[in-house]
Amino acid sequence: MSSASDLVGSCFRVSSDVLGLLIRALKDDGYMTIGPRKVAESIQLEVIDSVDDLPRGWGDQQDAGSYRLVRRSDSAYFGYNLGADSWKKWLDPRRKLLWRAKRDGESWEAEQSQMQVPRMAFIGVRACELAAIKVQLRVREVTQAHSSSPDAQSSTLSAEAPAGVPEEPFLVGINCSQAAATCFCSSMHTGPAFGSGCDLVLTEVINDDNHNFLIQIRTKRGAIISSKLPLLPSIEDDLAHIDRQIARVSDSQSRQLNISNPAEFFSRRLEHSHWDDVATRCLSCANCTLVCPTCFCSTVEDTTDVKNAVAERWLRWDSCFHLDFSFIHGGSVRSSTRSRYRQWLTHKLGTWHEQFGSSGCVGCGRCIAWCPVGIDLTAEVKSLSQPTQ
Repeated sequence: MSSASDLVGSCFRVSSDVLGLLIRALKDDGYMTIGPRKVAESIQLEVIDSVDDLPRGWGDQQDAGSYRLVRRSDSAYFGYNLGADSWKKWLDPRRKLLWRAKRDGESWEAEQSQMQVPRMAFIGVRACELAAIKVQLRVREVTQAHSSSPDAQSSTLSAEAPAGVPEEPFLVGINCSQAAATCFCSSMHTGPAFGSGCDLVLTEVINDDNHNFLIQIRTKRGAIISSKLPLLPSIEDDLAHIDRQIARVSDSQSRQLNISNPAEFFSRRLEHSHWDDVATRCLSCANCTLVCPTCFCSTVEDTTDVKNAVAERWLRWDSCFHLDFSFIHGGSVRSSTRSRYRQWLTHKLGTWHEQFGSSGCVGCGRCIAWCPVGIDLTAEVKSLSQPTQ
C-alpha cells in the first residue's frame, strides 16, 4: 500500500460532500478551521465549524467603490471573489497585547505577553492571497532581522519560529472560477494560477446535476490529510479543465498594472501634477490600507486602569494615511493628503521592491472596491505615465 507522501503531486476527484469531511479531518488533527462566511452582507473570514458555515450559493459584484453580494444560480461554495478582510487579520491581529505591568505596593512588576496562537487551517485561499501571505512572511523576516524589540519575536509566522509559536497555517487554496472587475492579479504574476505554498488546491466543478471538486495535493501535510478522504481517480481531462479555467479567468481581467522599473518610475514622478488631482478625491480614510492584505503599518498605545494598578502596551494596526502617523516633535512629516497618497503608492508599488524584493501589491483589487470614492490605483498609475501638466 502506498504511503501518504506518494500522493504529493497527484490530482483526484471528490464529490462536494467530501468538503465537509475535509473540514472535519482538519479539526480532528487539531486545527482551528477558518474560512469564508456570509456576515452582514459581505464575505468575511471567520472560524467555521462545518461545511454549512460556508457561503453556498452566494457570489459578489465588485467595481470601483462598489461591493454587493448577489445570489448565484448554482450552489457553489466558493462562487464569490474576495471580501473586505484578508488572512492578514489572522496572521497579524488588528490589536495584540505586548506587555502588562501590575502595581505591587510602591513597585511595578512587568510581564511580557505570551500570546498563545492555535494551529490554524485556512480554507479558501486564492492565488493572490497566497502571494500576499508570502509578502507578509518576507516583511516579517526582514523586519525581525533589523529589530531587537520584544514584539519582533511574537509573530504568528516567521522565518524561524520561536519556541511556543505553532507551525505555519495549513493552506487550502481554491482556484478562482471568475474574475471580479477589480482583479488584476494576472498582470502582477500573482494569479490566478497558484505558485508553491498551498498544501491542497481545490477546483470547484459544477456541471448539470454534478457538483465535484478536483483536489491537487501539493505537500506532505496535504497528503496526510487527503489520505483520510474518499479520493476518486481523476479523469484525463481534469488537469486540462483546471488549465482552461485559469486561462479564462486570466483573460477576463480588464484591469492591468504594468511598470517595467517601478522604483525608477516613481522616483521620476515625485512632483507630477497628478498627485494634486488624486488629493482632491482622496478622503485619507485609510480604507485602502486596512483592506490591503500586505499593508503592515502599526502603532502602540498605552493604557491604564482607573485604579492605576495595571498598565498595558498594545500594538494595533495604523495607516500612513492618518495625519498623526508621521507625527514627530513639531508636527507631521506628511501633512497633506497629496503627500500621504504619494507615500502609500510609491512605497506599495515602487520602494517596496528595494526594501523587500517584491511588489507590495498582489492585484487583489480590494483597495479599488472598498475606496469610498472609487480611486483606482491602476488608473492613477496610467495617469502618472502621462506628461505632467
